[in-house]
Amino acid sequence: MHSRIGIFLSPVNEPGQDPHLVLRRQLDLVEKADALNLDEAWFGEHHTLGWGLVGAPETMIAAASQRTRQIRLANGVVPLPWHHPFHVASRAVHLDHLTQGRYILGVGPGIFPDAQMLGIEASEQRTRLAEALPAVIELVNGEGRVTEKTDWYGLRDAKLQLPRYTPGGMEVAIASGGTSPGSPLLAGQHGTSLVSFALSQPGAPRTIDLARQWSYAEEAAEEHGNTMVRDNWRVALPLHVAETTEQALADVREGFDRWLFDFFGRAAGRDVSTPGVPEGQELQARIEAGGAIVGSPEDVVEGIRRLQERTGGFGTLLVYVPDWCSWEKTDRSLELLARYVAPQLTGAVSRPKESIEHIVASRG
Repeated sequence: MHSRIGIFLSPVNEPGQDPHLVLRRQLDLVEKADALNLDEAWFGEHHTLGWGLVGAPETMIAAASQRTRQIRLANGVVPLPWHHPFHVASRAVHLDHLTQGRYILGVGPGIFPDAQMLGIEASEQRTRLAEALPAVIELVNGEGRVTEKTDWYGLRDAKLQLPRYTPGGMEVAIASGGTSPGSPLLAGQHGTSLVSFALSQPGAPRTIDLARQWSYAEEAAEEHGNTMVRDNWRVALPLHVAETTEQALADVREGFDRWLFDFFGRAAGRDVSTPGVPEGQELQARIEAGGAIVGSPEDVVEGIRRLQERTGGFGTLLVYVPDWCSWEKTDRSLELLARYVAPQLTGAVSRPKESIEHIVASRG
């Protein structure tokens, strides 16, 4: 029984914690999500900014595959501009085997601080993504040999020795941060899945609405003879559940402020100002703008339904798990999400209720 909910682990964790324990925590979270019947777990890749310490997500996925039984595991994402396409494909097929078909290859352009450290210009990131993507898709899901030469990699009659585990081919997804139509257009051009992030600051310029991201992908797909499937569209955003609305807000308010101002503002150097929003009301403004969902199970059900209406419908909600509160409160949030939110959205609670109403009516 699919929950249609997953977790997205960038992961971002406040500095000052034991890095070893932070890494172990990510694996524990995935194991917990698997036990709670959540559908997917995505691992990000970062090499700078200090908050994201996972630089080799494939190793985390490999470890998680041995600790879980049903949850799908994904790169969220492989920054193609700083990886040779053949190595990306080779690692992906190995993970396809280790997970027994539970692996999703997510790709994207990467973040600029990482690119800068690797000597790659910002203008090259999306160009390299577009160049490498067709080769990666052919290597993991095709049968032919690839020969091509660019100014940053070369392939000569390239073909993987190891066959893929999944007969129909593994799922490939492209991530969109909502600041450029490039990723949705690539998804449509190549017929991949799409992952859209609702992390932008309310009122921020250059932010592309989620529904518009999907329409870009559909337009490109139609032009190239592909079909985009909404069921394969993931939307990722921060989400926290507690027993009451007040408790949920209290749980995350201080952590949210540090995440916003210390991580995105100070470390990443982004403009996190919210014009017209009084100081201390940034969290509420983000919730009202649809960039986060925080509240009781009833609040969260309603928030997800509004998000479905606003986007026109998507397949899986990925809960972006920031370091906003204690591990215990984060664990409790996932438990409430799985026990009381997911079954409302999937309709899994309808049959038990129907049984009660039927027996009551029969007695009468």
